[in-house]
Amino acid sequence: MLDKLEPIVIKFEEVRQKLSDPSVMSDMKEFTRLSKEYKDLEDVKIIYDKYKDVLSNLKLTKEILASERDEEMRDMAKMELDELGEQKEALEEEIKVLLVPKDPEDDKDVMLEIRAGTGGDEASIFAGDLLRMYINYCESKNWQIEIISTSEGTAGGYKEVVMNVKGNNVYGTLKYESGVHRVQRVPKTESQGRVHTSAASVAVLPEVDEVDVQINPADLKVDTFRASGAGGQHVNKTESAIRITHIPTGVVVECQEGRSQHKNREIAMNWLRSKLYEQANAAQHAEISDKRKSLVSTGDRSAKIRTYNWPQGRITDHRIGLTLYHLDAIVNGDLDQVIDKLKLTEQSEKLAAMEGF
Repeated sequence: MLDKLEPIVIKFEEVRQKLSDPSVMSDMKEFTRLSKEYKDLEDVKIIYDKYKDVLSNLKLTKEILASERDEEMRDMAKMELDELGEQKEALEEEIKVLLVPKDPEDDKDVMLEIRAGTGGDEASIFAGDLLRMYINYCESKNWQIEIISTSEGTAGGYKEVVMNVKGNNVYGTLKYESGVHRVQRVPKTESQGRVHTSAASVAVLPEVDEVDVQINPADLKVDTFRASGAGGQHVNKTESAIRITHIPTGVVVECQEGRSQHKNREIAMNWLRSKLYEQANAAQHAEISDKRKSLVSTGDRSAKIRTYNWPQGRITDHRIGLTLYHLDAIVNGDLDQVIDKLKLTEQSEKLAAMEGF
């Protein structure tokens, strides 16, 4: 175990030294990147030191037990040996988890898209409910959120809404939300009191840098237009909204929430890069998921992943067969009780793959 951890600890020391370098400290982007890396590696360093201490104490206790003749001292040494053995096993389990290869995209910020699916007006209302759920969840994590595009439903909610989320380990947490979310309830628009089934799709796209996705400006068609919806005189007088079409792929993005055309263009380009990145990696992700036969697949956006049943107060995640009767809490943003179990399942899958099962 120590052999596996030592290269990571060496890397930790290298990163710590770089962070004290004046040239790095003056480069905010590089300093932020290294700070995140330092935080990740620090967890390994802490457990490495604990594990090393336990091994050292185990060796010392065994030596005492081998040489000591006093029965009382031997009994104490035996108890110490049992406790240290339990600590060693627990630490080894923690180390296995830390050694699971981390998705390099996990630390990235995201574009989160929600689209109403089957179900007409009720699907749009449900898309609005999902948006509120994610906003509450993001706020509980102290993540920054910004709505960048909306298309409102005729009876409330949204036909489509996109928001940008920035913070720590955002993609690594929200990536499990990609897929079709189904709702079963009596719609506000239903006069007969019958339970209907509607759906909305969620896509969580990691934000990527320009170096990750090269876009030829000649491949872009850029349109400006006046934003729709609330906004007063400003909306009526200026064409601040931006629509960008990537001609080779036909991918279209638009941003109309900001007052600055320059800001909207920057956001739209970030969103476009994310969509092109996802498109380019979709086949590879599908192949990896297929090979792993993962229960927690994030590659198929058309897969039904979760059902929210209002009459029974029940939420079911179909990927892992999880059923909880905490619907109100979850739709109000307490998503960790679902996401934590999805993370644990994926972690277990990766550990099993590492051990050759």
